Amino acid sequence: MSTAKSLPTWDVLSKHDVFPEANNEEISRLNFLTHLNVHLSANILPGVKTVYEKTVLPAYIKETGKAPTTRHEIRKAMLDNPYFQMWSGLRRNTMEMRQQAGRSQVLRQIENLVEKVEAYNKDADTLQLDDAITIPPNVGMVDIHCQPGCYYEEYFENDVTVAASYDLGLFVTTAGLLGALSDGGGKAITHWLSKDHSDFKPKRILDIGCTVGHNAVPLAQAFPDAEVIAIDVARPSLRYAHARAKSLGVNNITFVQANAEDLSQYEDESFDFITTSMFWHETSHESMPKIFKTINRLLKKGGLTIHLEQPQYTNMGLYEQFIRDWDTYFNNEPYWGPMHELDLKKVLNESGFNGESMFEVGVVSLIDEKIFGKREEGDSGEDYGRAPVWNAFGLWK
Repeated sequence: MSTAKSLPTWDVLSKHDVFPEANNEEISRLNFLTHLNVHLSANILPGVKTVYEKTVLPAYIKETGKAPTTRHEIRKAMLDNPYFQMWSGLRRNTMEMRQQAGRSQVLRQIENLVEKVEAYNKDADTLQLDDAITIPPNVGMVDIHCQPGCYYEEYFENDVTVAASYDLGLFVTTAGLLGALSDGGGKAITHWLSKDHSDFKPKRILDIGCTVGHNAVPLAQAFPDAEVIAIDVARPSLRYAHARAKSLGVNNITFVQANAEDLSQYEDESFDFITTSMFWHETSHESMPKIFKTINRLLKKGGLTIHLEQPQYTNMGLYEQFIRDWDTYFNNEPYWGPMHELDLKKVLNESGFNGESMFEVGVVSLIDEKIFGKREEGDSGEDYGRAPVWNAFGLWK
């Protein structure tokens, strides 16, 4: 039987050279928000289901004569429930406080951070920014995750404020489960490949929507002889991502400012591996098929495309759909619900792929012992700090 682990502290994160520094007060603030998130998830969230089943659902059936048939009906019925309001308000506030705490921490040292980033990026041909790239409507319509400026806002020349804040704040929301470098997604993919497809040795890799490069780096490390292209529309994120990778000694990634809807600069069938990580729910019904058509054009015969995402709502109970859909309405993620109700095989078919070839798999990231300590032999892992299982879908072309 496993023993519950103590909650980690933000200060265990690996401090690469462009990672923002923190004083004791800032560490305490980030730890408070991290542990509040864990408390809300572990101890308060189960009560939301209880009040739904014992109070809201019976009242709904009494009033309408039937049970809810969609997640939207559940949401509307829950909005006036005080317990749901408490949980939802606290969860929203922890996200807003995470963003403001990170923003404050970064801004007090921004000149030093920009100086470090510029030193790594100076005259580098592996950082390619393009003034002609505009922010797509689906990215520019809201501050995603409640982060002021989203991933792309620039407040001055060579700014990296939003990127550095994002890098330091991921720990608060995930409570360390992404690892000491917040690279758990990329590591999960490489771990799955090494375990189940050890003969796959891609020579050219495309990471779409790379933000600060935290998932591109483990791909580049796992395949050191490969050329990795990491693209995003956000200039501050790319500046920071490039310097971050360089500071970690990773030199086989080229960071490119580009819109994945049109990557005409790359030839047909020029990549053997194309991936995304928690990207699709931040696109739109208009952009998603365009990007998949691009992926289909760029992927070599026999190549692999795989995408980390939250699971689709297909075959999921209505209550679970409703609770997952919280991000759509309360976390500035307007495409979260619409994306997760799509028929992915149909989307792939309409993009030129054979949708019937799509697979779904759970990919497991290794426990970061720096954060959670060494697992004891026989530890079942059924406690906080277990290896997270990432949902992924993809296909071999």
